[in-house]
Amino acid sequence: VMEIPKKHEKRIAKIGDKLRALRTEAGYTSYENFAFDNDIPRVQYGRMEKGVNFRMATLMRVLDVHNITLEEFFEGLK
Repeated sequence: VMEIPKKHEKRIAKIGDKLRALRTEAGYTSYENFAFDNDIPRVQYGRMEKGVNFRMATLMRVLDVHNITLEEFFEGLK
């Protein structure tokens, strides 16, 4: 796993926070159930919510589940 530069850690953590918020808004209390129900590898999705480096393809897949665009997802994230 590639180490994330310190300057990016907070930004990636914000992405994880937003993914967690989307999941809970969708009615899932468990990231594991969300991942299972949407055919996303459980461990990989859990890492995303924790702010661990991840593949953009996986993020796109999660956004498709929530039916939102990249633009909508990143709106307000700085």
